[in-house]
Amino acid sequence: MSFDSQKPVSRRDILKWGAAGAVGILGATVLNPSSLFTKTVKAMDKHDLHHQQNSHEMAHGYDPSTKMNKGLQAAIDALSAFDYGKKSIRADGKTVREYELVAYDTDVEIADGIKFPGWTFNGTIPGPTLRCTEGDFLRIKFINGSTHPHTIHFHGIHPTSMDGLDPIASGNEFIYEFEAKPAGMHVYHCHIPPLAKHIHKGLYGNFIVDPIKPRKSAHEMSMVMNGFDLDMDNENEIYTVNGYAFAYQAYPIEVKVGELVRIYLSNMTEFDLINSLHLHANFFRYYEVGADPEARPIYTDTVMQCQGQRGILEMEFPAPGKYMFHAHQSEFAELGWMGFFLAK
Repeated sequence: MSFDSQKPVSRRDILKWGAAGAVGILGATVLNPSSLFTKTVKAMDKHDLHHQQNSHEMAHGYDPSTKMNKGLQAAIDALSAFDYGKKSIRADGKTVREYELVAYDTDVEIADGIKFPGWTFNGTIPGPTLRCTEGDFLRIKFINGSTHPHTIHFHGIHPTSMDGLDPIASGNEFIYEFEAKPAGMHVYHCHIPPLAKHIHKGLYGNFIVDPIKPRKSAHEMSMVMNGFDLDMDNENEIYTVNGYAFAYQAYPIEVKVGELVRIYLSNMTEFDLINSLHLHANFFRYYEVGADPEARPIYTDTVMQCQGQRGILEMEFPAPGKYMFHAHQSEFAELGWMGFFLAK
């Protein structure tokens, strides 16, 4: 298949060309910065997106660059940045945790040289990973510094008055208060129509409620699968974990051989029905939602999630080496959603 500079190029065309020059599904197309895949993405930049009447140009293509920037650093930090809030103890002995989430509009770097006009919680996509223990009383101060009305809807059990359905106007604030339950892996997101726009633009994050009886000690990390529609045609051009394309290819996640690794995984991808995680050369135990720590897990190397679905993965790496992980929709992987665990 040849490239016609006079003909518009779709992302499907890119994948066809990339596959033709690849060694395996995720061989040269992803790992080699000078691959045919990279060249065709740059061709798309020049002959397609640059002619569209929007500000989201992909001037640098999808090279999995190791160049450190604010977006890449944010993705690396997001793995282990758990926000436990400001803790205090009430007179009745109950633990109170206070958080502050500010919605505001800002450009977020999602690949080398590519910025997305995001609607964010505290300036990042995804927003902070909130964490607490079942039974804690939570007080989340929400400040809307955006130019649009927004809310926060928390998955879990709480009073309907705290469900995040009433719009908070620009410049206003609201305090969400409820007891954290049930234990497990949850998410939060804006719930203002059109939901697809408010979620896709970046207003979401992970919400972890630990069980009263602590889980086994582990190397823990938080991952949010998502996508970015650069030309606003309701079809994503970039897919990531924690908001930056190829972040964990550029900087593989270091783990210790034999240690317990626990991943809190959610899918907040808009415009695609499902997303997935596939682990190479290893298996993991998957706990859907994780509300029951004693539940029997699924033992697998691949898990699919629809939007808002989430779960907990536990695994050990049996030997030193680089273990690839990626979406098992090949298109998603080739457009940014892949990385490595580096076991030592």
